[in-house]
Amino acid sequence: MKITVMTADEQILTLDVDPHESVENVKALLEVETSVPIQQQQLLFNGKEIRNSDKLSAIGVKDDDLLMMVSSGGGSGSSGGAASGTANELSLNADGSAVNPSAFQQHIRRDSNLIGQLFQSDPELAQAILGNDLNRLQEVLRMRHRQREELQRQKEEELALLYADPFDVEAQRKIEAAIRQKGIDENWAAALEHNPEAFARVVMLYVDMEVNGVPLKAFVDSGAQSTIISKSCAERCGLLRLLDQRYKGIAHGVGQSEILGRIHVAPIKIGSIFYPCSFLVLDSPNMEFLFGLDMLRKHQRKTYRHGFLMRKSLRRLQALAHKLHQGAIIHHQGASLLGELLATSLRTLNLKPKLQSLLS
Repeated sequence: MKITVMTADEQILTLDVDPHESVENVKALLEVETSVPIQQQQLLFNGKEIRNSDKLSAIGVKDDDLLMMVSSGGGSGSSGGAASGTANELSLNADGSAVNPSAFQQHIRRDSNLIGQLFQSDPELAQAILGNDLNRLQEVLRMRHRQREELQRQKEEELALLYADPFDVEAQRKIEAAIRQKGIDENWAAALEHNPEAFARVVMLYVDMEVNGVPLKAFVDSGAQSTIISKSCAERCGLLRLLDQRYKGIAHGVGQSEILGRIHVAPIKIGSIFYPCSFLVLDSPNMEFLFGLDMLRKHQRKTYRHGFLMRKSLRRLQALAHKLHQGAIIHHQGASLLGELLATSLRTLNLKPKLQSLLS
């Protein structure tokens, strides 16, 4: 299962652990990730400290639960000394420079997502953080601070001029634009706080398959009406000779592309099973093969072993779970089989002949 751990400096860590793992082993993983010794770690679950000897499942920790990690600081110092010390090291001076530039730099470097965002929004700052010149980093931080102050000053002066003559038509437009932009900024800040996952990139779903014996990676799009193959891909697969140009048209989506025609049937292979498939041919070099809703629906009772848990397979899972509960099959064999079925979205199953009849 996966658990999330948030440190005192608001670093978010995701760990893949066994439900019966001990808290001490979780702390060992956190020591590798955060460089905080086990002896200085305190893990909190639902506001209560958990002991090293506790098992995660025994204290009620489930998949996707959140744990808090604070540092005890060790020795005779105050209980919040280490945490507050870390926070102070990561803070900024009045001129925008870092209090502890080395700690600030290392903290940012550990967050690969933040580094990626910086390269897009501020490449100069990203280069300074990844570089070895702390003086350059401090200089860039001070420069950004001055730029923010100057921008804020200009906004305040502009608003002061606008409100000096509120009945001017142009002033009214600018006031309206400023109010609108303020709403956008507040909406953006609210999304960062309450819906941060909206800013993450979604990993698209691709599957390995063969089209007419030619291996390729197909993009799976359950929202696309038809399965699509590009002209160049169809030519590479030796299927362009079967193109029926009577089915010419225009494909509309985010943009639009010309439909060159239709290939009515050709063999595709997913895993070890062949399926008949028809597809439209587009003159589009950006997407060589798109597995659409038409073929997903057609083969829904056959493709559950290769990445799709459809209705029929779900009914079989329910039946298997019932037989497991009734003790109708050997527990470890049934549990193993159930685990394999749930993993069919990633790989092909190899069912034992003795258990095959249970799913028929």
